[in-house]
Order: sequence, then structure tokens, then C-alpha cells
Amino acid sequence: MRLLHLHWPHLPLRLARDRSSDPFPAEPIVLGGKPWMPGTVLDASRSALDLGVRIGMPLGAAHRIVPEAVFLEPDPEADEAALVAALEVLGGLSPGLVAETESRSPGFGRIEIQLDGLERLWGPEGRVAERAAGLLSGVLPGAPLGGIGGTRFAAAVAAAGTAAGMAAATVNGVALHVVEPGEDAAFLAPFASSLLSRSPDVRGRLERFGLRTIGSVADLPRSAVVARFGPEGERIHARARGQETDEFRPRRAPERLAMSLPIDPSVADVEGIRFVLHRLVAVFGDQLEARGAATARVRLTLELDRTFVAGELPPSLLFDQPLPEPTSEGLAIERLLVARLEVSTLPAPVSRLGLELLDVAPAAGRQLTLFTPQSGRTGRLGWQLARVGLRFGEDRVGWMELDDPEAPLPEDRWRWRRTTGSNP
Repeated sequence: MRLLHLHWPHLPLRLARDRSSDPFPAEPIVLGGKPWMPGTVLDASRSALDLGVRIGMPLGAAHRIVPEAVFLEPDPEADEAALVAALEVLGGLSPGLVAETESRSPGFGRIEIQLDGLERLWGPEGRVAERAAGLLSGVLPGAPLGGIGGTRFAAAVAAAGTAAGMAAATVNGVALHVVEPGEDAAFLAPFASSLLSRSPDVRGRLERFGLRTIGSVADLPRSAVVARFGPEGERIHARARGQETDEFRPRRAPERLAMSLPIDPSVADVEGIRFVLHRLVAVFGDQLEARGAATARVRLTLELDRTFVAGELPPSLLFDQPLPEPTSEGLAIERLLVARLEVSTLPAPVSRLGLELLDVAPAAGRQLTLFTPQSGRTGRLGWQLARVGLRFGEDRVGWMELDDPEAPLPEDRWRWRRTTGSNP
């Protein structure tokens, strides 16, 4: 998996400054409420942090440390709405997004974007990061720090490293460091081992053992680290070796993935639609494969260009297509949808194409025979019959399946299965 990590440091304070209609107060600033309130510090300016204020400490304690600071009340609903708006904008770039929308969460201000397959639509990874920054330029204040890596931890460290002066490219105002595929462990090796865990106890023990860099932890046998640190040792050792330890769970429910592309100029033939459809299914195929998932139903939406068409026409055509079996193979989905389009009539040219995957679930394994050569999914009988059924009628094509070979009556020993949809 390839991930883009975008980080807006001090995002709550940035949003408060952006919302303020009056001149923003001079530093130091503490965001969280008035000193007599029972809450904690949500964010603070750099000068307040340098004086000893810490995020999460009681407001009263922060006032005793910096009595001259300006204490501001937060607007959690506005902060969360701003981040949700950013995610909605990015939803058109990638269906795989992860972000913490709770403004008091330590992860607020970080967005992760799954990049697998996006090069087919938007180009190289750097171009995707540039496009993401452009989309968010008017949504979230300031430019984020960016990092691209093969694991969530490596991408986050790459983004943090850009703030520490690590060599990085600048794309659309975003400082971006890219960890090449397969180089996560080598990239992480020189960084401090304290990054591997948030536990002060684990960090202290790493220091006492002389394990000051991530590379020194990765060089140890896994069994030795687990013996000293227990279950947390297995986690930090895997992180140090560039292995994923945190499951990527997209913000959008995995049961629904949708993307669309414009067609300019509009096309009225199936071959022109197939060219755009091929790009979409290729992206979704890579996304599903990276997540170990499969889809059992797809929905194709064709927006019609009614400029030069007389009479009343619907704004779009909708094709809801069940699949013979759950799959993550874009080519199989493409061929089935093209077969559906070939037997349909397009009343007007198509100006936009949308594809939505439904009934997405973890892919199930399949037991293969030992001596029989295996054909691809696109060549299996179910897929072939599905395409034939679309051409000649789904009620006319199917196959017989043994139900109870020992039934007394022959007609009870088998049942008829249709190519798609419900079966008797």
C-alpha cells in the first residue's frame, strides 16, 4: 500500500485565527477556554509552548505558567465541520481517506490518502499530492506538511521530517518527502527510537538499553525485542522494519466506493465510454486488492448531454449490475459492464461517467485443485454466462447445479441457477 500523509500543525489554532473577524491577539495564545473553566488546553502558540504550556494540561495550570497569555474559547463544531469539508473535497481524488474529525483528538489535523491505483487517473504520486494540496488550498488554512510511504508510520514520519528540515520537494506550497517503495526500513533507520511508541515507559527502556535509533531496534531479532517489551515489542519491531502495524480503515464505509470522471467532448459510442470506464475500474481494482476486499455489485451512472437533443430526456442513465461472484479484478467488471452497454440504447451523448462499488467485503479465499490448471476469473464459466445472459436475456441463460444427488425424484436432484440476480 502507498499512502500520502498530510499534516496541518496547530490546525485548531489556525482555524480560530481564520474565523476571527477582529485582529487576532498577539502571542502567547492558549486555546481551550478561560483559565477558570474546567477544561484542558486544546492548542497553543509556539511562544506559549516554549514557556512550558502543554496540550492536554488543565487551563488553570497553563494560566499559572503563562499568566500573560490570551485564553481563547474553541469552537469544536466549526473545527470538525472544516475537516469534514476537506474530506468531502478529497473524496473526488481518492476513495481511501482516513482522518480524525474529533477536534480534541491528538490526530486532529492529519489526513491520510490511499494512493494505490491513482496514477492511472492523476499521474505520479507527486502529482497526486499537488492536486490534493490544490483542492484544499481554500478549505483548510495554511499549507500542510506531506509525506509518502508504504506504511502509515513511515508516511507520518516523512511528513514530520519535512518540518525538521529534511530534504523535501515543494509541490503547490506543500513540503513533501517521498519514501520510495520498499525503502521504508532504510528511511526510518536513522530516526530516534522514541518515535516507535507513545508510552513513556517504553521510550525510557529503549534509552536505557542503548537503542537510540530505529535502525538499532530493527537490527535485533524479533524474539529478543518481544522478550524485553512483551506485545508492544512485537509492534515496535515490526514498525522499525517497515511493516504495517496499524490497519488502514477508510473513512468512507468499505461497503460503498464511488468515483466519477468527466468526458469532454461527450461521446455517444460504447468504445468511447469504455476508454473512461477502463481507467475507473483499474483504480478500484488496485484499491480493492490493496485492502484485501472484493465487490459483489457495481452501479454505473451515465450523465447525458442533452444540449442538442429534442424532447424530454432523463439527466442520467443508471445501470445496477450484480456480479457472478465477488471480485477485485477490474478487467472482469469492465467486460461485464461493456456487455451491458452493448445491448442498451444511449438516447444522447454521455458527458460524465460514474462508477460505484456496492456490497464490498473482505475477499474470501478459494481452494484450488492440485493438478488442474487454473484459468483467470474472467474466463470462468460464471462470468462467461453472465455476459451471454446480458446479450440474449438473463432468463434464458443459466446452468444446472446438483442439489441432492440422493433424492428419490430426478427433478429434485438439481436446480436451475440464473446467471445473475436472485435464484429459485
